[in-house]
Amino acid sequence: MNTYELPENFMVDNKNICGYRVRMIREQTRKANGRKMTQTELAERLQSLGVECDRLAICRIETGLRAVTDFELVALSKALGVKVNWLLFGKDDADNTED
Repeated sequence: MNTYELPENFMVDNKNICGYRVRMIREQTRKANGRKMTQTELAERLQSLGVECDRLAICRIETGLRAVTDFELVALSKALGVKVNWLLFGKDDADNTED
C-alpha cells in the first residue's frame, strides 16, 4: 500500500484525519466491471458490518465534515480492505506518526 500524505492545511477545519484516505482508496477500488466503488456501495458494505451509514455520511466523512468514531474506523478499514493504521497515518507499519 502506498503512503498518502494529507494535503496542505487539511486539518485546519476537518473533523477527521481518515476521510481523505477513505476517498482515495474507495476511488482506487475497482469492481469486477472495472468501475470504482461508489459512496453508496461503501455505505452498503458498512451496513453489512452493522454500521448505520448512508451515502451522505460517506460524503461528509470524505470531505472532513463529519467525525468518525472508533468502531466506524474499524468498519471502514474492513470495508475498504486496508488497515486502520493506514487510514490514520497513510502507512501500514507500526510508526504512528505523520511525517
